[in-house]
Amino acid sequence: MLDYITINEHSSIRIDEGKIIYSDPYNISGNPHDADIILITHSHFDHYSPDDIRKVMKSDTVIVCPRSMNEPNELDLTVKQVTAGDSFETLGIKFETVPAYNIGKPFHPKSNGWLGYIIVSSEHGRIYIAGDTDITPDNQKVNCNIALVPTGGTFTTDASQAAELVNTIRPKYTIPIHYGTVAGTPTDGEYFRKAVNSNIEVVIKL
Repeated sequence: MLDYITINEHSSIRIDEGKIIYSDPYNISGNPHDADIILITHSHFDHYSPDDIRKVMKSDTVIVCPRSMNEPNELDLTVKQVTAGDSFETLGIKFETVPAYNIGKPFHPKSNGWLGYIIVSSEHGRIYIAGDTDITPDNQKVNCNIALVPTGGTFTTDASQAAELVNTIRPKYTIPIHYGTVAGTPTDGEYFRKAVNSNIEVVIKL
């Protein structure tokens, strides 16, 4: 199910859209050097990892990151800086950005301008990568077919809150991420599955 989407670990995502798209590569095994586009949601070590980016990048890889981040410039790649609410195209793939932030927690302030991304695919529909976020007025408006949402709690939504978000935006499929290593426990994906409405298919990939 959704074989073109791979979750490496935590929030490290690989999507084959004709172009290979990574989001927040982290703890990558081997050196695949196959990334056409790398999406960075924010600057925390488990989301922006230069060592892991070097394992997947090629000489012509494009990095997309929040405008508040200058760190990717150290990698000598093309860097596209974007802000919340942007719609843009990179290497023939269309994207939209969504704010990703905490409400009532200090870890991801809205003022930092950190992001989630929507990949607008002609083949697979709208794929939402939520980033590190709580339930917010912004992400409750997201229109998507597939939602990848954090379920580990502490720094983001926990399994119950992530299910509440998914039940609100009603994608066809949802994949829980951001649990089992840096945050949360290995069982969070199953807790999430039980809390998601039965008309939404939960795909566990961690």
